[in-house]
Amino acid sequence: MSTDHCENPLHADYYADTSVHHSAEVIENVQVAEGTWRVRFRCPEMASKCKPGQFIMLKITDRDDPLIGRPLAVFEITPDEHGVPTDLDAVYLVKGNLTTRLVDVRAGQTLDVWGPLGNGFLPQPTRHLIMVAGGIGQTPFVTLAKEYLGLANYGRDCPQADKVTLCYGARNEGLLAGVETFEAVPGLDVRLCTDDGSLGHHGLVTDVLKQVLEDDKQAHGSNEGVRVVCCGPEPMMEAVAAVSKSWEVACQVSLETPMACGIGICFTCVTKVLQDDGSWDYKRTCVEGPVFDASKIVWH
Repeated sequence: MSTDHCENPLHADYYADTSVHHSAEVIENVQVAEGTWRVRFRCPEMASKCKPGQFIMLKITDRDDPLIGRPLAVFEITPDEHGVPTDLDAVYLVKGNLTTRLVDVRAGQTLDVWGPLGNGFLPQPTRHLIMVAGGIGQTPFVTLAKEYLGLANYGRDCPQADKVTLCYGARNEGLLAGVETFEAVPGLDVRLCTDDGSLGHHGLVTDVLKQVLEDDKQAHGSNEGVRVVCCGPEPMMEAVAAVSKSWEVACQVSLETPMACGIGICFTCVTKVLQDDGSWDYKRTCVEGPVFDASKIVWH
């Protein structure tokens, strides 16, 4: 991937007309936490194109309620025995019209999916990558962790990090989804926390982030080369952005703004982003994002 691609989310590589629209066979659809499920479907044409942090649009085949698909982050990209990407995983919280129906989908049925969409996380030189997740916001980070640890290649040059840490928090232990998947990634440092203290640190995920930053600074003399990436509830992302700013480390956030079309034509997912002259403008989360520089987001 060239420098132009990395710096310009509106490069042609990110246009929706390069995405794949496919009827994909469901391989499995299993519960992974309280009210949270993981669906795996087979779509080699899409799996070979996906980059960490991108998303897909999904709807149940032959159903027009809901009429429009829903956005889901790509959780895992699974290769076949020859190392060719074939299957995609998406993790979803059961709370709306589509997801309450999606739990009834069984292996062998089909889903209408299109993607990959959005810009995803850019491959940047990073000594220590700290991934901060809250609630269902852990979904973009399995592939990113594997890429920066040199365990997977998604068709682009990505400098390997010396260390990758996941800070993942939820209200209670039952809501932490996919923890075993992260813990199975060789070399990934997993730090958990819960609001009620039922697992890991008793407190906020920003507490864990501060401790990781402090430990890194003690070990290296500074936090140079540290990068924070974050996804989850907006108040949590705003807090992570503030911590990152105070520690003078770069931070990117993957916004979870509700989307309707996923391809930039409806303008329902816009967010306020600061411009170079200090003013702000609306940017579409589905096209210019979902990943943005945290320092550019106008949170209120």
